[in-house]
Amino acid sequence: MLIALLIIILLVAYYILGMDYMKQRRQNAVLASQLTGVSQSLVQMPEPPRDLEQRLAGAQASLAARQSAFPDKPNSTQVINTILNLADDCEVKAIPLVASPWSLEDTGEHGYYVFRLNVVAAGNYSQLVNFISKLENGQFKTLIVEDLRVTRVSDRLEAGGVVEGTIPVTASLDLTIYARPPGSDEK
Repeated sequence: MLIALLIIILLVAYYILGMDYMKQRRQNAVLASQLTGVSQSLVQMPEPPRDLEQRLAGAQASLAARQSAFPDKPNSTQVINTILNLADDCEVKAIPLVASPWSLEDTGEHGYYVFRLNVVAAGNYSQLVNFISKLENGQFKTLIVEDLRVTRVSDRLEAGGVVEGTIPVTASLDLTIYARPPGSDEK
């Protein structure tokens, strides 16, 4: 009886161990097929460029140079005086009407100081075009003309008496200048 009981216990143990072995063997087969698929995918992947580290370093240096080139906040009076002097150089009469103080605004994921100014300029057409061009390409690299409204000074111009480009006009310009906020150098 004891021997029969031992045989039954051994058979149950062999059955349990055999079933566990079969289960592990099936899992091994599944894992082996997955490993083969991944290996084939890795073989098909192209080699990374050999100069990837150098390109990354160059891109980071370029980014740092661009960020440092973004101007600090200039004095509001300096901005207005520069615009008025530029208008005088272009023989345009400019009057700053509304200026708001520097304010911090978020654009996208970065914050910037913003200075907004409305200027009314009067002169002939070619002088105003020259003035606006020099404004956009002048000292303030981040100056943007957000809105421009041009009107003729006189509706009644004598036919043939006006040379093209000398039509007297008045322009209202909404200008915006961006500057980096303090503490942006650590980024």
